[in-house]
Amino acid sequence: MFSKEVYVARRQQLLKDVKNGLILILGNGDSPFNYPANTYTFRQDSTFRYFFGHDLQNLVGVIDIDNAREYLFGEDVDMEDIIWTGPVPSIHDRALEVGVENSGSIKDLRKLVDDAVFAGRKVHFVPPYRAENVNFIAELLHIDKEYVKAYVSVELIGACVKQRSIKSDIEVAEIEKAIDNAYIMHTTMMKMAAVEGTYEYEIAGKMEGIALAGGGPVSFPIILTTHGEILHGHDHSLQIRKGRMIVSDAGCENPMGYCSDITRSVPVGGKFSSRQKDIYEAVLSAQTLVPTLVKPGVKYSDIHLAAVTRLGSALKELGLIKGNIQDAVNCGTMGLFMPHGLGHMMGLDVHDMENYGENYVGYDKKNIRSTQFGLSSLRLGRELQEGFVITNEPGCYFIPALIDKWRSENKCSDFINYDMLEKYKDFGGIRIEDDLLVTRDGCRLLGKYIPKTVAEIEEQMS
Repeated sequence: MFSKEVYVARRQQLLKDVKNGLILILGNGDSPFNYPANTYTFRQDSTFRYFFGHDLQNLVGVIDIDNAREYLFGEDVDMEDIIWTGPVPSIHDRALEVGVENSGSIKDLRKLVDDAVFAGRKVHFVPPYRAENVNFIAELLHIDKEYVKAYVSVELIGACVKQRSIKSDIEVAEIEKAIDNAYIMHTTMMKMAAVEGTYEYEIAGKMEGIALAGGGPVSFPIILTTHGEILHGHDHSLQIRKGRMIVSDAGCENPMGYCSDITRSVPVGGKFSSRQKDIYEAVLSAQTLVPTLVKPGVKYSDIHLAAVTRLGSALKELGLIKGNIQDAVNCGTMGLFMPHGLGHMMGLDVHDMENYGENYVGYDKKNIRSTQFGLSSLRLGRELQEGFVITNEPGCYFIPALIDKWRSENKCSDFINYDMLEKYKDFGGIRIEDDLLVTRDGCRLLGKYIPKTVAEIEEQMS
């Protein structure tokens, strides 16, 4: 954990930003793998960890705004537990570790919340994403579980987003540790991808092992596939063959829970064909444009549009797009080639704070999500601020079913060379992703530089 002063300051800010009532912040419990005692790797709720620090099961934090009191609730272990876990600190001692003076059992929590509910006080909580927490909140607040979402506090969401969006120096340092470990993951992938006939699961397994050896799990299930046109290709069953590109989108968490999210696309066998190089250079041109545009006050939706315009210009040179590029972008042409957004927030969550709702995190009253295909998938569209940590991940994909659908609808036919596009339906896809910190005057690439030019990748793979 960080020093207790960090958590005290974070909770004090919540006291200022939420007007009145009781703030309820649930930690997570274990989730069974196939029977109750055999559980998935524990993952703490990020909101709880941000404000109360502990990476432990079945804890609940409460901030009583009206009385300026903070609590940590949980159950102390008994002798039967100690046999399996060894001695552990009491809930009271856990509370003091993060600067909380008051502590108690879950029974004490129930009484505190009961008193607040029956007194007509507001109980604030963010959207729960686990069924057991939905049920627990419903029980605590004496409401039907079907209506829990209706009681979510938009005020608390706004206060959390305000704080967590701006990363402190100590948070950035932790993120960079996770990126440095991702460097090992991706350079290892490059070396393994040079050997034709290797199974995708061998590479993905080695990468996940590196994440675990670095002190944390992967930050999301590894995407590693020679079918890069499948944006979230989690199946790893194929043998890799020359002529295919591997899209490797993977990151890890460090012991403090902070994430990395990196994508590299490499040719099986270690050498780009001329066609692969053409498409790769088109994506790289868009990806390297982005850091020159990132700075406080600029809307990320505008940077997304600039990136896809750069990508479209390169594809026009290859004969895949025709006509005026700006008109093509306005028409929505680039959604065929890049049906996802340019990037998202990153921090304690790989898609930071998205359990609150994407629009609360990535948009605001001044910046509304587009309805245009492709652009509508942009998770972060609002103005950037100093301290944001964001991803920069343009891509280019040739999705046969989507190409056929658009062609049958004659969609954007003034700008798409469908005859030429037919020759690329066996290509797959390419994505290149780095993590950026928005600084006072621009941005900074975070972590150890991971090879990404054609020459650097071929050298690494050799």
